Amino acid sequence: MRTDINWLKWLQYIVLVSVVLYFGRTLFIPLSFALLISFVLYPVCRWLEKKGWPRWAAILLCLLLLLLLPAVLVFLLVRQMLRFGQEWPRLQAKLLHAWSSLRLYVEEHLGLDMARQADWIEAMARDAAVTGFTLVQELLYTSAVSVVLLVLIPLYVALILYNREQLSQALFSLFPSQAHHNIRQILRETITTYYNFIKGMMIVYLVVGVLNSLGLLLLGIPHAVFFGIVASLLTFIPYVGITIGALLPMAVAWITYDSVWYPIGVVAVFGLVQYLEANLIFPLAVSYRLQVNMLFTLLAIVAGGILWGASGMILFIPFLAILKLIADKHEQMRPVSLFLSTARETNPPEQK
Repeated sequence: MRTDINWLKWLQYIVLVSVVLYFGRTLFIPLSFALLISFVLYPVCRWLEKKGWPRWAAILLCLLLLLLLPAVLVFLLVRQMLRFGQEWPRLQAKLLHAWSSLRLYVEEHLGLDMARQADWIEAMARDAAVTGFTLVQELLYTSAVSVVLLVLIPLYVALILYNREQLSQALFSLFPSQAHHNIRQILRETITTYYNFIKGMMIVYLVVGVLNSLGLLLLGIPHAVFFGIVASLLTFIPYVGITIGALLPMAVAWITYDSVWYPIGVVAVFGLVQYLEANLIFPLAVSYRLQVNMLFTLLAIVAGGILWGASGMILFIPFLAILKLIADKHEQMRPVSLFLSTARETNPPEQK
């Protein structure tokens, strides 16, 4: 049976939701992360509670286990940086030598003497000081917001898990009783969706870590596997993470081989892997796990980046999967379900 679709109404809904998400991102981003984490931790908390643990103790243990992985990563990174600090005098000497060589090259080939270079560098330093002050202000603000989020998100998670029955009852009260079965099924499948999202992310980190390590091994960089894994895990922080992960292997490559081509090779390896991760590995691994069309997975990443920045690029993918779950169970949303479905979920039309 064919039903007419009010496309103007759908467009109005999309615009309204986009405006609300954009202007409410300060509230919705930490709350969305908290929901994601609480859905992932819920089965573990429930299992611990069945074993006789008090609810607050089960929640606390789950949060501590969740914080263990980033704590171990930070510990290994700091330890490696402290070991690398022993090489700082050699790196400093190489930097000074490279700077002197660059100034001589500029003087010989471009006709800029040392005095003019010094004036030019001083002017650049003044401009950089003004720009740097603004960047420092933004960095401090971002750091303060991150600290607040690190406190708020675990608190939100604990409150959601502790009060989950009341929240479920409030959700059910918004809908008629005949819809409660579908709501329960959607909630169960949402938990499965989040687990599949986490599994997909683990596959992404594993593949990126292997590719990073292979590239560094081919270049002959010491501690290639360690640097490759660290850079893979740091891709959780879009754009900034891969930069931080590349600094140490670049410096080690320069010290080890005394050639600028090896650090450039490190940049090329990490740049290529980052491109593959963003455009192929991440959408393919995650969209396959979530059973969502890869085209719309990419569109969700772009839309998330526009509305919520780096956080949206992560969160909008499970949101898209949940939208598909809801659309699959409502005939009025049949077009949305078909758009988001993978090729193997849609049956080809019968040949007459």
